[in-house]
Amino acid sequence: MDPELIGRARRGDKEAFTTLVLTFGDRLYAVAYRILRDTGRAEDAVQQAFLTAWRELRRLRDDDRLEAWLYRLLVNACFAEARHQRRWQPGLRLVTDPDLGPASDDVQASVAHRDQLERAFRWLSAEQRAVLVMHHYLGLSGAEIAAALGLSPGTVRSRLHYARQQMRAAIEADSRLAAVGDMA
Repeated sequence: MDPELIGRARRGDKEAFTTLVLTFGDRLYAVAYRILRDTGRAEDAVQQAFLTAWRELRRLRDDDRLEAWLYRLLVNACFAEARHQRRWQPGLRLVTDPDLGPASDDVQASVAHRDQLERAFRWLSAEQRAVLVMHHYLGLSGAEIAAALGLSPGTVRSRLHYARQQMRAAIEADSRLAAVGDMA
């Protein structure tokens, strides 16, 4: 990232800050959506993260850490959003394209698999979701996640381990329920 641009934004230049928002906005939204699983709440979290960034940008000590700092602000905003609404509300939206015609078996299996993962993901805490998203979606290492979230590497490994364990258990339980439902 251009240090000159960050410096101008730090001094209150709204155009420079807008450039930062345009640069990082989509990536932050994608992470927030994967953590919160709700478009409106993800948008609110991103907006809150950028608002905090605007207010606190003068305190950023190392311009090279801007992206990690923004992720940290975002994850904290996601945690605040998750606390405001503890219950997860499903946001399943059917998207149809008349030009595609009927769905193939592969597409149906893919949708079923994605739905199963979505149901399992609901059982995770926001903290576990954040670590999973940062590791599997952003491809960050445990050390990078620890630095971004201000956690110890051991805490990151622990959350990642328990999140995966809980995902497996939820998927297995979902599969057993589906098998019982098929017998009925």
